[in-house]
Amino acid sequence: MTRSSIIIDLAEANIKDKRLPGDLAMWFFILAELTVFAIFFIGFAISEQLNPAMFSQGKDHLHPIAGLINTIALITSSFFVAFALRAMHKEQVKKSVLRLFFAKVFGTIYLAVKIWEYLSLFEQGISIETNTFFTLYFLITAFHLMHVLLGMVILVFIAHSIGQKKYTKNHNSGFEAGASYWHMVDLLWIILFPLIYVI
Repeated sequence: MTRSSIIIDLAEANIKDKRLPGDLAMWFFILAELTVFAIFFIGFAISEQLNPAMFSQGKDHLHPIAGLINTIALITSSFFVAFALRAMHKEQVKKSVLRLFFAKVFGTIYLAVKIWEYLSLFEQGISIETNTFFTLYFLITAFHLMHVLLGMVILVFIAHSIGQKKYTKNHNSGFEAGASYWHMVDLLWIILFPLIYVI
């Protein structure tokens, strides 16, 4: 084997190692979802500039501790998903399934806290029709909540697929795609939390 052919082989291997995790269709979907959320975030920021008093009063009715708990829950869940994928790369099937279980537990914590927060607002007589702040608050957070629910379904499907031995060390693009989606859900909340609750 000549020196030039070795260099070409190494270059090709390097290109393969730098591929996007998962499949291209999932990344197009993620990009589309990020675009929609970006429009929501920009609309929220502009509305806040136009109605600073209303938004300040609206944020006083929110529960920043609940938002912080949800932030920690989703970040922790994301870590477990990443560790689960790492275990699959090492063909540690049981560890992968267990870590996905914990990821779903923390995802469930997020869902429970968010539903409690909604019910708390409803008890105060606050709804999506209260004012512009709460219209945007419910639209954005409920839209994100639907993505969390979809992500939970994806995690369940991944765990089931692992049990069916559909993923291996070298063939796990479906796992990677699902993990990428879950990380997107986590990233969106990390942006959403300070925008709505803190700033």
